[in-house]
Amino acid sequence: MLSRAFSRAKPQFLASLTLQHLIETVPINQPSTPLSPNPKTAILESDLCKPTNGVFSFCRRQYHDGRPRGPLWRGKKLIGKEALFVILSLKRVKDDEEKLAQFIKKHVLRLLKLDLIAVLTELERQEEVALALKIFRVIQKQDWYQPDVYLYKDLIIALASCRRMDDVMQLWEDMKKNDLFPDSQTYTEVIRGFLKDGSPADAMNIYEDMLKSPDPPEELPFRILLKGLLPHPLLRNKVKKDFEEIFPERSVYDPPEEIFGIR
Repeated sequence: MLSRAFSRAKPQFLASLTLQHLIETVPINQPSTPLSPNPKTAILESDLCKPTNGVFSFCRRQYHDGRPRGPLWRGKKLIGKEALFVILSLKRVKDDEEKLAQFIKKHVLRLLKLDLIAVLTELERQEEVALALKIFRVIQKQDWYQPDVYLYKDLIIALASCRRMDDVMQLWEDMKKNDLFPDSQTYTEVIRGFLKDGSPADAMNIYEDMLKSPDPPEELPFRILLKGLLPHPLLRNKVKKDFEEIFPERSVYDPPEEIFGIR
């Protein structure tokens, strides 16, 4: 039994002997490898424990300062406390028009420019598009406001994804009055929204507007129309012809007609 206990303790015993031998053979005034001058790999003096037998040993800190690390902390700092309060309160009173109007007059109008834009962006991200539209109308009444194509773009895309196409067309007309031109992504999302809403004629109106835009069209809106207009062969053939003229090196896939019930 004594030999069995010695065999179990043998690895720990040998490890302690090896560590003691290394401590005795490496003096502190002659380090085997110099410390790196790189600040990322430099060893802080606070990370060294007290010397033992003339040798400093490294130890890990046993505390945490309590702050979140990395992107979490930076993400939380993007929205201020007042903006967060406004977002939560707007969602709480959104079903009561009277309370909503009072809250906007009392709290929203006093927000700074960056907080108002942060509230608008967060409501769009959460797909609270009705509230986002109200905040956008508040922003338009501010003294510092100037028509900005990116504010219109983000709100139009959010409204189109929620199939609120009437509000989309109102903003679309506002953009035209302010001499602002949508980009390819805006055209794509609005066309997709009309096709999902079952309005191919409105999608074709946006398509005609895209062809008149000063910016050259991209391929994606054509692809979406070619797919969404399969039940409408006349409209699809027109888009296909334009696509082949603008992108002669690209090809269009025509699925078999019987798949879609077209005879």
